[in-house]
Amino acid sequence: MADPWNPEQWARFDASLRRETLAAGDAEAWRCVARGALRVMARYSTSFYIVSRFLPAHKRERVEVIYAAVRYPDEVVDTFAIPDTEKVRRLDAWAGEYERALGIPDFRAAIEEGVPPVLAGFVRVVREAGIPPEHYRAFLGAMRMDVAPRPFETLDDLIDTYIYGSAVVVGYFLAHVYGPARPGGLGRALGGARELAIALQLTNFVRDAGEDRRRGRVYLPQDLLQAAGADMDRLDDPASRKRVLAAIRAVAAHAEEAYGRAENAVEDFAPDSRVAIRACIDVYRKLNRRILSSRDCVARRESVSSWRKFRALPSCKYWRLPLYAVRLR
Repeated sequence: MADPWNPEQWARFDASLRRETLAAGDAEAWRCVARGALRVMARYSTSFYIVSRFLPAHKRERVEVIYAAVRYPDEVVDTFAIPDTEKVRRLDAWAGEYERALGIPDFRAAIEEGVPPVLAGFVRVVREAGIPPEHYRAFLGAMRMDVAPRPFETLDDLIDTYIYGSAVVVGYFLAHVYGPARPGGLGRALGGARELAIALQLTNFVRDAGEDRRRGRVYLPQDLLQAAGADMDRLDDPASRKRVLAAIRAVAAHAEEAYGRAENAVEDFAPDSRVAIRACIDVYRKLNRRILSSRDCVARRESVSSWRKFRALPSCKYWRLPLYAVRLR
């Protein structure tokens, strides 16, 4: 992943995208926002960028806009070098713009009235895909929790009070865009999306356990840390880190089970979305299994190489990736 944008770079991106969108005709305005969102996705997540290439164009653009709409608040709390009070202010301002956009019927009109283009585009997706508006409110609530983190006593506590807002509702966004396998089947697709979201978030937590601790956060459940005799404040001590690794592997094992349940639910999604969903499972499951077998994933952050990600994709689709790389230049 490239270096994250700082607040000034995000502001320049927003201003440039606004000018481009407002200069475009009504038919082209959406494509401008989608192209801007694609830039965000390509910069921040090689994995999601690659697997989303294999969605049909109308679904792919919606997924790109969803990604950008969740990326900015996440960056506010994770990478912006600003006081916590300013982080909360920015999140509250973003939430206010979301509510304002919900009250403006046309997404281009929302941009004209000052709503950030990515957020206006996301609200268009919410309307067209039938996404309950409260899901994004839950996401922003989870981002606020990151400003003043607390420990989570059990895995259920972690899932119910944090992962639901930070990941599960994002999975729901995507399920509404991907669509169900058959009429009336959205509930089953939402169930599969929930399992995959939990798996992805748990993998992110175990991969970033050391980095999160330096930010003052601990996402490993306290009962699993206690069972291993682990102390997250003593990661520099090899013996203590070994016990932390035992807790990390326990969480990764739960993620592995969730990947299995998500894999069993792929057929509940529309056929034209299944390649992307399977590729997502395959890429992140590889990362999760690397963590499970790692000798010390705290000292060395595990990753999956671009080549391994590439090999998780259907070979008949490989040709699309160079074309999209050219498109971003």
